Parts: sequence; structure tokens; C-alpha cells
Amino acid sequence: MTRDPIHFADGVVNSGGQIPPPGCPAHNWDPSRTRRLFGPEAEANPRALYEALRREHGPVAPVLLHGDLPAWLVLGYREVLEVTRSPFRFTRDSRYWRMFQEQRVTTYSPLRPMVEWQPNCVFVDGQEHKRLRSAVTESLERFDRRGIRRYVIRYTNHLVDSFASRGTADLVSEFSEQLPMLVMTQLLGIPEKDGPQLAKAARDITKGTSTALKSNDFVVESLRALTRRKMDQPGHDLASELLNHSAGLSHEEVVEHLRLIMVAANETTVNLIANTLRMVLTDERLRGNLAGGHMTLPDAVEQVLWDEPPLSAIPGRWATRDITLGGQYIHAGDLLMLGLEAANCDPQVRSDLSAPLHGNRGHLAFSSGPHACPGQEIGRAIADTGIDTLLVRLPDVDLCVEASELRSNAAWLSRRLEALPVRFTPLRPTDDPDSPLFAPTTGPTGHAALSESIPEKRRRFRWWWGRSKTSASRR
Repeated sequence: MTRDPIHFADGVVNSGGQIPPPGCPAHNWDPSRTRRLFGPEAEANPRALYEALRREHGPVAPVLLHGDLPAWLVLGYREVLEVTRSPFRFTRDSRYWRMFQEQRVTTYSPLRPMVEWQPNCVFVDGQEHKRLRSAVTESLERFDRRGIRRYVIRYTNHLVDSFASRGTADLVSEFSEQLPMLVMTQLLGIPEKDGPQLAKAARDITKGTSTALKSNDFVVESLRALTRRKMDQPGHDLASELLNHSAGLSHEEVVEHLRLIMVAANETTVNLIANTLRMVLTDERLRGNLAGGHMTLPDAVEQVLWDEPPLSAIPGRWATRDITLGGQYIHAGDLLMLGLEAANCDPQVRSDLSAPLHGNRGHLAFSSGPHACPGQEIGRAIADTGIDTLLVRLPDVDLCVEASELRSNAAWLSRRLEALPVRFTPLRPTDDPDSPLFAPTTGPTGHAALSESIPEKRRRFRWWWGRSKTSASRR
């Protein structure tokens, strides 16, 4: 399949297309009549905004991004699949965006860290995508999942030890926001001490704040220093694997892929852990299914990926030609945002949102098609192992507040739980929390837990539920 070429000033080829008809949103996006994916309405209740847009426009809706730049939000499940699986019609190359061509994206726009073209597998298609993607997937496959789970157990024990004696904690700021980056430092080859600051910068990038560009610069410079160090001192880490992969990545390509993996993995896994913990602690139906052996913790994680995906929307795709999608006329060069949360709740595929989806991985939490998240299994491993270990350490953990008091804050790409205050019976720290790879060799948090059967996991949750349900009377 070929595209009608139009050349950018810098030599990049764009597709052509017919001029859109008068009245088409591509000609005139009126900010006073088009809803924004940022600001008070979007941040107060993103899901309500998505459903309002679905009622008003159907599966594809016109929206405005930061700077009141026009885009399309794809809300329909089938439409998201069509976009993600049709790279010749909807490219990942952001240089196609008309807003860049028309120089409407300001130098300091918070959109730039997420949409400006970079030399990594996210922003290319075809053979170049295969080359770069193979380097990422094959390098990630070099890491044993069992070894990753050992790191998760180690850091979970460290984090729990830091608040165990108090009997209270905020499982967002003291656990879910810290665990993924601590594990990622080991995978990427980053010094452990740099984890907290990098985690803060990674969160800032995805929020699209006024400091997103500064945070992005910090992350990039940190990873450039890491890459230079690994050139001289390679190890068993992702940076070294990428540098030595047969795909022949340049130093800049290595840096960009490390940045991509770090930022995406941290944000998604932080939200996945927090959302799963909130659901386990507040959803009586889910807890009953866990206690009765009808659901395992990995099943609960998949349910959360359906109901509250870590990223509610992602940019995106750019139309390579004029095309109709979901009843909307899309002009060549238009940006399409993928509404992952909205698509997962599409009434055309989920008529009853309360129906459990045990074992169903058909959700779009990790996107779909050639650009589906390559590290999703690592994210699942961090989430279910970390939560599993936490609940065994704190068998009577319970919320300090009513579920209705929990609050989330939303940015243009994700919705994050603000806090998850809990209480539990105070306990002493583990025997050797400073061991380089501390993980008991026996017991529910040790190596035996890594290979235990599904019936054993169900038995443990029945035990945990029996201990924890008695705490309800304290509220």
C-alpha cells in the first residue's frame, strides 16, 4: 500500500488527501463548543466526560488538547482496534501532525515530551519498527520472570518495613508510587539511590504539567550518563542488552528506548498497583471471589485492567490520508487519541459493566496491534507479586476511611489515586532487610510463593480474607 507523498520542509514525507468539506472540524475547531481533555471538567471526572462525548458524537469525538489544539478521541472498542491495527492509515510517526506543520505547538508545550518525534520504536512503523521493537522485546526476554519477582519481593519487604511498626500507612505514597521504579532501577542498570527522583520526574512527564519538559530533560540526561557508563562497564541490565543487541541501536536510540520503558512502565505499574489495592480493599464482590477461590490475584489485576486501565488515554496515531472513522471525517495529519478506558467500557462490547471478566485479556489497557506494550508481563509481575507479598505481610490491613472518601486526580493521560490510607496490626521488620537480595527461602513471601499452584494461592487468599474481614468492625 502506498501513500500520496507531500514533503515537509525537513524532508519528511507526509501523505496527501482531499481538502475537507466546509464545516468539517478540521477547518474550524471552536474551543467554546469543543470539550477539552485537560482542565477542570476532564480532571474532575474523566469517565463522565468520555460518556458525555460518546453520547454527543458516537465512537469518535472531537476534543482539544493543551493549547486548545484539536484532536480526535477514539472512544469505541472496535474503532480503537481498527486504528491500532492499520498502521498504513494511522501512523505512529508524529511528524505527520498538522499542528507541527503549522507550527502551532509551542516550544514549551507540555505535549512535546509525549508526542514529539523521537528515535524509538513508538514513533516508527514498518521495517524500522520491527528492527527497534525486536531490540526491546528480545532484551526484555533476557530477564527471567522469577528473578524479577525476587526483586519485587525484596523491595516490597523494604517498603513494608519502613512503616510496619506504625500500624498505619498510605499505600499510594509509601508503596505503589515507589515499588515499580525500585524494580526498574535493577532492570535498567540505574543506581538504586536515583530511583525516587527519577520516579518523580517520570510521573511529571505523563501528567503534562508546566514542568514536564524540565523533568524530561532530567530523565534524558540521567539515561545518557547511564548509557555512557554501560559502554565501559556492561552488566546484566537492559541498558547493556540494548547497547549490544544485533539490531545495532545508536547511542541515542538506546537512550530513547530506556526513557520510553522507564516512563511508561513506571506510570502504568504505579496506577495498576494502586487501583488493584483499592479494589481489593473496597469491593466486597471481588474480595468474596478471592476468598471463595473463584478468582486469583492475577484475575483481579485483569479485572482492574478492564475497569480502570493505568492510562485512560494515549497519544496516539496520525491519519495518513483523509478517512472516515466512527462516522467522523478525519483529515490527513489529524491526531487521534486512543481512549483506552472509554473503549474498555464501550457498551457495544460490555453491556453489563458489573459482570466479572475472569481470565479475559481482551481489554485494551496495553493498547493493541504492532505497538502493543512490550513490557506488559513485567508490569503484571510487579503488580501481582508486590500486592501478594504486601497482603501476606499485613494480613489484617484495612482502610482508615470510608471508600467514598478516596479521591483521584486526573491528567490528560491518566487518573491517579491520591491516597490509600490503611491501618493494620503493627509488626516488626523482617530479619534482614538490608540483604542485597533479601527473600526468605520458605514461607508465603519466599521462593516457594513464586512457583506455588493456583489452588495454593486461593487457599492463601481465603486465609487473608478470614483475617482481614474481622477488621471491618473497627471502622
